[in-house]
Amino acid sequence: MQNFVIREGQITDLTELQKLFVDTITTICTADYGTEQIKAWTSSVKNKQRWQEIMTKQFVMVAQEESKIVGFATLNNGNYLDFLYVHKDHQRQGIAQRLFDTIEAKARQLKQYSLDSDVSKTAKPFFERNGFKILQEQTNIRQGVEIINYKMTKQL
Repeated sequence: MQNFVIREGQITDLTELQKLFVDTITTICTADYGTEQIKAWTSSVKNKQRWQEIMTKQFVMVAQEESKIVGFATLNNGNYLDFLYVHKDHQRQGIAQRLFDTIEAKARQLKQYSLDSDVSKTAKPFFERNGFKILQEQTNIRQGVEIINYKMTKQL
């Protein structure tokens, strides 16, 4: 396991988080999604207002190794895990688990009854290992491209 710390995200992390988001999807999710799907998915990084709101309105946790961000997770409205991404070069090192545990602890602290998320095919096994159940498979249309993911929930 690598040496990393978990800390609260700051607005100054935004550019690095966006790059990590795109790099992770374009390398890690290729077994589950095609080129056009990945292009449509990552295009959301261009929505400046959405990303500003993530940083200012959500609970953002960052995993940092020395001066490099190696993962991040966000909690919206106290019970919706919006983002959980780990840098493509830092997979399978316990980073996602630590970030997830931090987000779950925050939801519990906020007296939430469940934790919900929309989960990619790639991330579904991780969420299932952490006690999430599939509520339904979803077909999202982004830029005219169908992208399958799963609405999942975990009772707290």
